[in-house]
Amino acid sequence: MTAEPGGPVLVLTNHHDVTADVVLRILAERRVPAVRLDPGVDLHAGAALTTTYRTGDQRGTLRTPSRELDLTGVRSVWTRRPSPFQGPSELDEQDRRFAGSQSLWGVGGILASLPGAHYVNHPWNNRAAEYKPAQLATAQRSGFSIPSTVITNDPDTAREFVSHQGGPVVYKPLWNTPYKVDGQAQQVWVREVRAHEITAAVAACPHLFQVKVEKAFDVRVTAVGNRLFAVRIDSPDLDWRQRQSLMQCSPIDVPARVSRSVSAYLTTCRLAFGAFDFAVTAAGDWYFLECNPNGQWAWQPDSITESIALAVADRLQKGPEA
Repeated sequence: MTAEPGGPVLVLTNHHDVTADVVLRILAERRVPAVRLDPGVDLHAGAALTTTYRTGDQRGTLRTPSRELDLTGVRSVWTRRPSPFQGPSELDEQDRRFAGSQSLWGVGGILASLPGAHYVNHPWNNRAAEYKPAQLATAQRSGFSIPSTVITNDPDTAREFVSHQGGPVVYKPLWNTPYKVDGQAQQVWVREVRAHEITAAVAACPHLFQVKVEKAFDVRVTAVGNRLFAVRIDSPDLDWRQRQSLMQCSPIDVPARVSRSVSAYLTTCRLAFGAFDFAVTAAGDWYFLECNPNGQWAWQPDSITESIALAVADRLQKGPEA
């Protein structure tokens, strides 16, 4: 079974995702049918998911309190920001953990295997592309310039790397892991680090140390297929995410060499969407920092946000033909 050309778009995201709201509004204006689902929540609130597999045939149904969806007819799936899979809150801890695990491998597997559907992005490709070491390796192969980097859990190796660089070095977490101090949520920002600050605690897990790019500004390039939307970011902070109220954004052109590398990167990672971050020097050199395969983009100037939303809607509307 393959998706019907006029079938619905399935949007997997949480109920508070305003970025999804922008694209869903465009799809509604175009009269493209769309179903919004937060599987980690909605399947405990009246929704039901069923699939059957037989030789030569696969069928599935998603039933909600308001409608019934034939999963074999889904033209596109937009994997945005669904809630984590957790069991129903009324279960005890062990049963809830069991139910959450079964949902991840069961529901997650069903929704990632819809026949003929076009994924933006496929959730398994999203996950694979989130590993920063893999990002750096792919960036190298794609022709990007990257800052010298070491990932290690050896304190001596880390100190040696920091000491032997000709300029400052920064530390970056490999994943945005939730962290609390005295019960208060904390964010681990990118920051400069000196050799004497590196302690034996580095041995607890891998740490990423990277030569600091002496940048003139940052750039965020949002790629939707072969359509690129770039914004220059001027910020007083090393990590512009730290105080976004202080940054200034303006459109910027993407050099042809960088555009070719973006295309190669997306192809290698099998991504239809990617949010690329660059540090740009005064000489005009673009250094790849990372690519978030599911990065936020609605924070950008209204004109750019609208253009990205239209591009995402176009891709979802075209489905397998995109």
